[in-house]
Amino acid sequence: MTFYKILNLDGSAHNGGKGKWYLPTKKRDGTWEPGKWMPKLTELVPCKHGYHLCQEQDLTRWLGPMICVAEGRGEQIVCDDKIVFAQARLLSVCENWNERTERLFAADCAEHVLPIWEKKYPGDLRPRKAIEAARLFADGKITKEKLAAAWAAAGDVAWAAAWAAAGAVGWDAECEWQIKRLLEYLGERAGD
Repeated sequence: MTFYKILNLDGSAHNGGKGKWYLPTKKRDGTWEPGKWMPKLTELVPCKHGYHLCQEQDLTRWLGPMICVAEGRGEQIVCDDKIVFAQARLLSVCENWNERTERLFAADCAEHVLPIWEKKYPGDLRPRKAIEAARLFADGKITKEKLAAAWAAAGDVAWAAAWAAAGAVGWDAECEWQIKRLLEYLGERAGD
């Protein structure tokens, strides 16, 4: 079973917690040397004490700047969207996840449900234009200023459109689609 840990680029916790993880290092042959095991903890409490990892179906709930493949051992507590371990370590970094792919993934998710919004509001092109601007920025074709202007023009309607449309197609189905798409960006296959 594959586990993941979401961190800041310096190895610090992104979704709460404190301290830094021992990051894996890339060897000359392109393989990864796992990071050291984190110190063993006792008295695990979800969201408070323990090493929190997630599985692929939970990745979109915890996204952040860096995604690492991880493993855990020892005592564990299984929760709805995470597993808390007494000890864990990072095996590798998902190198395909970066600012560009983060932005493209967000654009994909919004665009996936855009037809539902456009059916309800056929004349409102603000979400489509904001998505297009996000893609152009990700590919270095417009400046941050032009991206900001596109988002300002769209206001909060672009994300509201995505959320409303996701609700219309069914949350579980949309989450499943998003996980599959995210794993494509990471270069992983669902179920590995």
